[in-house]
Amino acid sequence: MPTRFGEALITLKEGVDVAGDTLKVEDSTWDAEVMKAPELVMVDFWAVWCGPCQMVAPIIDELAKEYAGKVKVRKLNTDENPEVAGRYQVMSIPTILFFKNGQPVEKLVGARPKRQFKEVIDSLLAQHAGTA
Repeated sequence: MPTRFGEALITLKEGVDVAGDTLKVEDSTWDAEVMKAPELVMVDFWAVWCGPCQMVAPIIDELAKEYAGKVKVRKLNTDENPEVAGRYQVMSIPTILFFKNGQPVEKLVGARPKRQFKEVIDSLLAQHAGTA
């Protein structure tokens, strides 16, 4: 469902995983999409009303394309999915959590430049190389 914020239009896809596309994850799909994923998973916790979240959204989408096949990227709307957000004590958004084998391995809070996200992703990929 498209969400408008200012002039930006953000569309999150559900159901079909297209390589490089960012998928919406919900409380009901969390276990299958994140906890059972063997690859590194990056989850963007966001909300429609959050200005910094809207600034980070295009960066997250770019990273999803750049790291397709290496990192699974998902977005979770905290207003619509409070259970998972509460489980991981997401108090500020945007919060980016990284998971490997169902375990959180890194947490970033607040908007950041793309370069910082890439540094964290590259470091995590190097740390977890060969682990499934």
